[in-house]
Amino acid sequence: MGNTSGELQRVLTFRHIVFFGLAFMAPQTLFATYGIVAVESNGMVATGYMIALIVMLFTAFSYAQLVKAFPSAGAAYTFTQKAINPYLGFLVGWVILLDYMLSPMISALLLGIALSAYFPAIPIYVWIILFIAVITIVNVRGIKFAANFNTYVFLLQLLIFVFFFIFAIKYLLSGGGTGTLFSIQPFLDQNVEFSSLIAVVPILCFTFLGFDAITALSEETKDPKKTLPKAIYAIPLIGGFLYITSSYLLHMVHPNVSTFVNPDSAYLEIASDIGGIFLNSAFTAVALTAGFASAVASGSSAARILYAMGRENILPRRIFGYVSPKYKTPVYNILIVAIVALSALFFNLDTATSFITFGAFFAFVFVNLSVISHYFIKKGVRTPKGIIQYLIIPLIGAIFIFVLLLGLNFNALILGGVWLIIGFLYLMNQTKLFKQPPPEIFEEKSEIIS
Repeated sequence: MGNTSGELQRVLTFRHIVFFGLAFMAPQTLFATYGIVAVESNGMVATGYMIALIVMLFTAFSYAQLVKAFPSAGAAYTFTQKAINPYLGFLVGWVILLDYMLSPMISALLLGIALSAYFPAIPIYVWIILFIAVITIVNVRGIKFAANFNTYVFLLQLLIFVFFFIFAIKYLLSGGGTGTLFSIQPFLDQNVEFSSLIAVVPILCFTFLGFDAITALSEETKDPKKTLPKAIYAIPLIGGFLYITSSYLLHMVHPNVSTFVNPDSAYLEIASDIGGIFLNSAFTAVALTAGFASAVASGSSAARILYAMGRENILPRRIFGYVSPKYKTPVYNILIVAIVALSALFFNLDTATSFITFGAFFAFVFVNLSVISHYFIKKGVRTPKGIIQYLIIPLIGAIFIFVLLLGLNFNALILGGVWLIIGFLYLMNQTKLFKQPPPEIFEEKSEIIS
């Protein structure tokens, strides 16, 4: 393996993987975005989450099928490379890096803004640098250490959901809000236009990202062909339950969304109404820790995709293909992700979010198409069951995601397109104007995976 120096180790179990993906999702972001989405959809957030969950499950199905065939650290990059075309695979990997590499930066920026509001005497850059230092140390220490860290942080988030459920139910039973536990109102309102509801679905789909990221940990997962497909389904289903149930209760305790003082902090208004200063403070504290877990998860995934590219020498192997003999982690890649995250000191939040959304949706389209290419076209699985599994379901998934991709704002499409062009030019240079094929990810598989 030349300068790669070490190997990734299979140490992650189903529990590690599920909590890792849920930590990436940071389910508590539901509360932070609720007010804005509620105003735009006139309170029908629960229905929006139901639609988003269905859309995401189609793509989750495709990820589950492909990880059985290609259990590699490259995730969407590997799937497209092997199933469709190696050149296209590189471009998908290049674009999905937008999602994984910029996520820690956004977490750093959000945490910096929040803590600066609490401690105005301390400059925001101090919080950002400290945050990035902590997540980098966690990721360098090893994937199992990072997975355990994320497990504990996610359990804190889960505790907040439990507190919220208890306080919300108690509030409703005491006559607050709608005064009842059961109503169809949060799911169906004749006064809401369907177009307004659909407009918020891309935002809600963004909160499901996490099931895709765990596929980058294939080479560090025990029995990945069995473990990962189950986890890929479990993550959006658990997240969907939390999102739908919580948004239902949020609407029930505060049905009139037009009375929010500030939609950005509507969840804190609701928390104060139903749980007083205790629930308000708990929401704020756990929101900060959730940023750590999400950044650790996205940073880990980005480092593994860079490693897959470096191992093939599409990116310089000496740096990107290196694995620490001591920690069994791609240390240089983790440090590169940290450097990118430091751009939170200079970057605009809206621009970064646009980059991430474009990267995720672009990759999802080709993951769905990869199922069709690998199973239906190349392997010729065309039984009635095969047609449903390997043509109809992934095709519906691809169409859903492509429509969402086209619905992104102009800045997202332009910035994502520019990044795609840069990747295309780099690939063209690496392959001598496409006269040479990119290296195949499994050419050295026997060396890479013990």
